[in-house]
Amino acid sequence: MTAISTAKSGSAGRRGVSPRQVLSYVGMAVVALYCLAPFYWMVVSAFRRPEDQFSNSPIPAPFSIKNFTAVFKHDVGFQRALLNSLIVAGTTTVLTLVVGTFTAYALARLDFRFKNLVLGVIVATSMFPTISLIVPLLHLFTNIGWINSYQSMIIPNLSFVLPLAVWNLNAFFRQMPFELEYAAMVDGCTRGQAFRKIIVPLAAPGVFTTAIIAFIAAWNEFMIALSMVNKKEMQTATVSISKFTGAYGFDQPFGTQMAAGVLVTVPLVIVVLILQRRIIAGLTSGGVK
Repeated sequence: MTAISTAKSGSAGRRGVSPRQVLSYVGMAVVALYCLAPFYWMVVSAFRRPEDQFSNSPIPAPFSIKNFTAVFKHDVGFQRALLNSLIVAGTTTVLTLVVGTFTAYALARLDFRFKNLVLGVIVATSMFPTISLIVPLLHLFTNIGWINSYQSMIIPNLSFVLPLAVWNLNAFFRQMPFELEYAAMVDGCTRGQAFRKIIVPLAAPGVFTTAIIAFIAAWNEFMIALSMVNKKEMQTATVSISKFTGAYGFDQPFGTQMAAGVLVTVPLVIVVLILQRRIIAGLTSGGVK
């Protein structure tokens, strides 16, 4: 028996990695390189000196942080832009979770005619091109006095992010058995208490993943923020970066734009890397029965 097991292990060791696995690894490496190459070049350009921005060297030499110090000059106003982005993205995320959770729960638990049609219409609303909605939104917000306000950015962001949140959370609520709520109500809970104390905690992975996706989408939004705000103190970070005019006289602001892009992107990348297990679990557990 020992000889047979040794022979099997030896044959398995000789086989090694199959060609299909090698091709899979090569494909993943190519996709990762393709996605990370622009980000790497942005980081390299951010750490170059302003006079070296047109250099093609893969490593900044000499290493400089002048672009980062220029981003936070008082006349640039990037600190306020970061605060505006945080307010808009944070408020959009909270409202998305509140409205999306109740809507998804109702669609998953209530039986009514055309329920699937309603869910399909909700998802279809996210498919309209943003540019096609700017003119009517601009006309509406001008009439009600919402131009240059946070709500002129939060409400459109909510309409874009909410359909995805409802679709994602609906999958979680559908996979939960009705017996959970029945058992809670037998123990004395009302329908609302059963939802708050039993269902929502069990759907925490989906809620967490939805929050991350909503925050990233609202944080990176550009078109609505550019169209609805024309005051510098109300601009978000993405709009502020696009309007950099150069912090060193009449130079091209490539360096400061790259540095600002790193400051906007790196926190999101770090959060996703730290919480990637929970995000993957949230995206996959909704489809597991």
